[in-house]
Formats: sequence, structure tokens, C-alpha cells
Amino acid sequence: MGGVGDSQLISDVQRLTDGLGEFPEPVVKPAFVAVSGLPGTGKSYFCTKLVERLHSVILESDALRKALFPSPSYSPEESSRLFRALHLLIERLLKKGISLILDATNLSERYRERLYNIADRLDVRLILVRVEAPPEVVYERLKTRRGGANPGDKSDADWAVYQRMKPSVQKIRRNHYAVDTSKDITPVLDKVVREARR
Repeated sequence: MGGVGDSQLISDVQRLTDGLGEFPEPVVKPAFVAVSGLPGTGKSYFCTKLVERLHSVILESDALRKALFPSPSYSPEESSRLFRALHLLIERLLKKGISLILDATNLSERYRERLYNIADRLDVRLILVRVEAPPEVVYERLKTRRGGANPGDKSDADWAVYQRMKPSVQKIRRNHYAVDTSKDITPVLDKVVREARR
């Protein structure tokens, strides 16, 4: 630590932290739920339902990106800066005993590998959830999103982004839950909550 990049990283983490609001009570064994899936599959919907039952902080990559970059370009450099800060933030919060729900596309195993490493290093229970929905449902959702129907929606992704990202989806190599958000998500919510409290 100590270089220019480090002071940038520290300031980025601080900016992300400032936007998170109040933290729940720390626990001895925090849980780390990483939710992945393509745009429009219902990740944020699943996370908001989960946080109603699990005292945790949602780290939504789209919202956090806009905390660092008010007019995001989604360039590789921007994403790299965001995720460097996000990974350090995840580590800090877990060390403090704060349970987390990460809401990000996390499509490739290379990106998830970093999450595995953090959880393994801190000996934290990592619960992986793959969110999906039929393409026709996603298409309708993304069309509605473009119309700005939900002001709380922080994502800029549209159908073209969904189609561009689809080929980059890689199989999750670790045990994980799969949930189709066009159906009843309660059974998977129950399982995740149960595992987080175990």
C-alpha cells in the first residue's frame, strides 16, 4: 500500500461505503450470498426478497458503479476499478461480521474465483445463487425497464446487452442454487436463508 493507485482505491471504497446506509448488527458467522445471472433475469428482485428475511447488506454492482461513475461508460477500465473497490469492501464488511448479498452479473468463473478466494480466506460461508428466466420474459422486462417504469432500477442494460452477454455465461463449478424468477422463488429463498443461518 502507499502508491497513487492505493489512495484511489481507499477513496473508492469509502465512497461505496458511504452510499450503503445503515448496517445490520454484526454476527459471529456472517453469510456471503453471491447472486449471478444475465440482465433482466430478476437478480435484484430475488435480492430484495432475500434481504427481507436475512439481515444483510445488498451490494448491487449497478448502483455502486453509479456511486463511483455518475455517467458510467461500462469500459473495462471502469469495471476493473469498480470491482477492485468492491472486492475490498466485501472483505472489510465480512471481517466486521456483516452478512452480504452481492447482486452482480458474475457470469464468468474467473470473476467468481475472486469471490471464492475471499470466502475461503476469511472462512465465511459462501452461498451461490444462479438466477434465470425464459428469454421471452427477460425481453418483456427489459422493454419495461427502458420505459423507466421502475425508478429504483439502477441497471442500464437492455435486450442488446443481454444478447451480447449471453454467450459469456459460464457454468458455476461450485455447488449452487438455481432459481427461475418467472416461477415461485419461495422454495429457493427458504433454502438460502436456512443455509445462511446454519
